[in-house]
Amino acid sequence: MKVVLLHMPWGSIDVPSLALGILRATASRAGHDVQVRYANIDFVDWVTGVTDFTLADYRYFSESSYFLGAGDWVFSGLLDDEDRPFDPYARLLTEGGSTDAEIALTRAMHRLVPGFIRELAAELAAAAPDVVGFTTTFQQNAASLAVARLVKQARPGTRIVFGGANCDGPQGAALHRNFRYVDFVVRGEGEVAFPRLLAALNAVTDTVTGAADGSGRVGSSGLADISGLCWRDADGVARANPMSSRPLPPGDIVAPDYTGYLDRLDASAAADWVAPRLVVEGSRGCWWGEKHHCTFCGLNGSFMQFRSKSPTRFLDEVLDLARRHQLLDFIVVDNILDMAYFDSVLQRLAESEYDVRLHFEVKANLRRRHFQQLNDSGAVQVQPGVENLSSHVLRLMDKGVTGCQNVRALRDAQSAGVTASWNYLYGFPGETAQDYTGVIDQLPALHHLEPPMGAARIAIERFSPYFDRPELGFTTLRPAPQYAEIYRLPEAELADLAYIFTSVPQGIDRTRADKLDAALATWQARYPVSRLTYQELPDRIVLVSQRAAYDWTVLELTTAPEIALFRLLDQPRTAATLAAKVPGGAAVVVPLLDRWSALGILFHDDGYQVHLAVESDNQVLARTDHRRTTAARHSEEEPHAVVVG
Repeated sequence: MKVVLLHMPWGSIDVPSLALGILRATASRAGHDVQVRYANIDFVDWVTGVTDFTLADYRYFSESSYFLGAGDWVFSGLLDDEDRPFDPYARLLTEGGSTDAEIALTRAMHRLVPGFIRELAAELAAAAPDVVGFTTTFQQNAASLAVARLVKQARPGTRIVFGGANCDGPQGAALHRNFRYVDFVVRGEGEVAFPRLLAALNAVTDTVTGAADGSGRVGSSGLADISGLCWRDADGVARANPMSSRPLPPGDIVAPDYTGYLDRLDASAAADWVAPRLVVEGSRGCWWGEKHHCTFCGLNGSFMQFRSKSPTRFLDEVLDLARRHQLLDFIVVDNILDMAYFDSVLQRLAESEYDVRLHFEVKANLRRRHFQQLNDSGAVQVQPGVENLSSHVLRLMDKGVTGCQNVRALRDAQSAGVTASWNYLYGFPGETAQDYTGVIDQLPALHHLEPPMGAARIAIERFSPYFDRPELGFTTLRPAPQYAEIYRLPEAELADLAYIFTSVPQGIDRTRADKLDAALATWQARYPVSRLTYQELPDRIVLVSQRAAYDWTVLELTTAPEIALFRLLDQPRTAATLAAKVPGGAAVVVPLLDRWSALGILFHDDGYQVHLAVESDNQVLARTDHRRTTAARHSEEEPHAVVVG
């Protein structure tokens, strides 16, 4: 069977599609002729040939406008025969913080992209594949649907299959129900379901019923038994098989086949825009979320259960990909790093001859030695899920960390030479103005540490506790307004199709949020020239400061109580605990804590304090443009509930 799998705009262009790499591997093993087409790269070549489109423009649609839906809206006019007026959507963009230039770009792209879609659909139809499959994650829905519709019109016998994160649970069933040119939707993990679907289609010996009207229906034999599959019976009635309650075991998670991706990128205008990286996965699910599902997080969809490949297998996959593609940069898409990998995978990578560079998501309660292991293994960047510096707000999130632990993580990552990428989230039911006032007042002391990429009020994601449990504070939910502008469907259908929802805003008001935004902007501006480091010498500890809010440069700690107290403040501790451990007790400790706080050496939260000084060995790290990642994008992962802007 001839199969073409498509990765549509606005998929990231600097990485191959993990989903399509996996499906290519599984379908090829079953004997099918499978091609992966990177239509997102095709689009770059097409659009740069007719406009002065830039990488920044692509990233606006693929990343920063995710929670406004601009990437989907520009393709929406091709989903049906109904035109989309621009003014109502432009108002949504304005309210969401898009600039005039971004709004004008959105309008221009809406007028331009039909040319690309028609060319691509014509090429696909002319190639006469038996199956055209789409992976849809983030803002790939509308572009994928647009191509599917035209392919089906041109060649009704072609079977159209959708899968990916946008097809999980009710979303996939709604997509299949409302877009009849989509024959099948694979919901959940596709390693088993997709090859079984191809086998069922291959087994059909009679002609496709209703081929003239493009229904693509086949007999129900074999289809009704494929877990999670959405299909149509002989009468054209949409069916949605129950999804499996058991996630795929780690041993059955297939390694991806990325053949052709680098050649396609090298031949593209996009080769001048990005440096390619490969995508790997060591696990699925979240071991923290199994116990404490973070209230705002919709990641993992239907399968939260944590499953991890054996360390040996994961390492072999990474090194095999590095050898095969002669590329050393990797993004590990795991929602959270398996703690067992520290003394296995990371240690072996550190000892190997490969100078691999990796990105991991980790939990912020890691200790200094963990960050050093990450650095030694080649982990140049981590996302520690910091998200707030108030312990009270973090408890509302059910994050399992404190504000001081988050600050410690930023400090220790920098001491180890590891970049930490994070965002500041607010808008949680139960938070107070004081949760932010106390932090904002202390931010000048943190200007030497990695600042967040930005701050945003949370949106409500499907599959999150805030979505499933109204008693947590969001009692009335509606699909985010961009869905009605994109899809032109009844609200009941949008409620199943949507991933992002709106509700009455909770938590701090706009005035307090603006103050937070301004304080974080100052942090971002001053970070490259700020410094607070320490050096341990045999008889003293020397601190060096270069921060705009403080006029001191060098401080030497020479007495035994000072040295003992500073060392104890390596970890968050209360004043009472410190007084019990430092010679001289509270009479010595309290004045020192007060003085060091005034000097910006300590961070305080929820009765605890921790010192902020970075080990001096890594004080000269290059800081310009090394944080050029986004909060929402980790290639194949789902974004957190944040609106950038």
